[in-house]
Amino acid sequence: MAAGAGREIRLEESWKAALADQFQADYMQSLRQFLQSEKAAGKRIFPPGDEIFTALNCTPLEQTKVVIIGQDPYHGPGQAHGLCFSVKPGIAVPPSLKNIYKELQADVGFEIPAHGCLNSWAEQGVLLLNATLTVEAHRAGSHQGKGWEQFTDRIISLLNEQRQGLVFILWGSYAQKKGAGIDRKRHLVLQSPHPSPLSASRGFFGNHHFSRANDYLRSQGIEPVNWQLPLQPPG
Repeated sequence: MAAGAGREIRLEESWKAALADQFQADYMQSLRQFLQSEKAAGKRIFPPGDEIFTALNCTPLEQTKVVIIGQDPYHGPGQAHGLCFSVKPGIAVPPSLKNIYKELQADVGFEIPAHGCLNSWAEQGVLLLNATLTVEAHRAGSHQGKGWEQFTDRIISLLNEQRQGLVFILWGSYAQKKGAGIDRKRHLVLQSPHPSPLSASRGFFGNHHFSRANDYLRSQGIEPVNWQLPLQPPG
């Protein structure tokens, strides 16, 4: 499934196998039809079709260590590329990500890079999962309630049930509601306010989620995440 087109699903094999039943479900057929009709009407959809599943393609099911849950893709041109909070190289770093960088700097001595591309996290096992995987240009939330939430709920359920010792990072009330069913005995769940400028000062700053995630991973015998990003844009 790609941006509503009828092409074959381009999806990493472990996720493709685990989610095969979802692609046959009625809600996914309806979502596919919705995306096709939006595209036929000339609407710009972000991210591009071949980047909708970037989070899954970069972070296989069995290699996932940390899950960060976002809400919507960015809706400005060139921003979204399938990883929550991340933007493509050459695009200005959004305000929430700037605040994430500030917390990283205070928490783990992170050196702030000249870009907002989080690919290196994804490649280390950090699943950067938005609840909704597409959006119409300049219309935040425009693809909510169309089926993506059910699909991403299933992804979270699979990780919750099939894996053990993961870290789920839930920033803000939306992510916390979406992660409400995670088994706290099997996994570490870290919660705080969202890094948005509207809420970061109410408890996001100082949450130490990055060092706490790594401490927990070490306690599980899992390689910690190198949160430091390349200082220059990748590619």
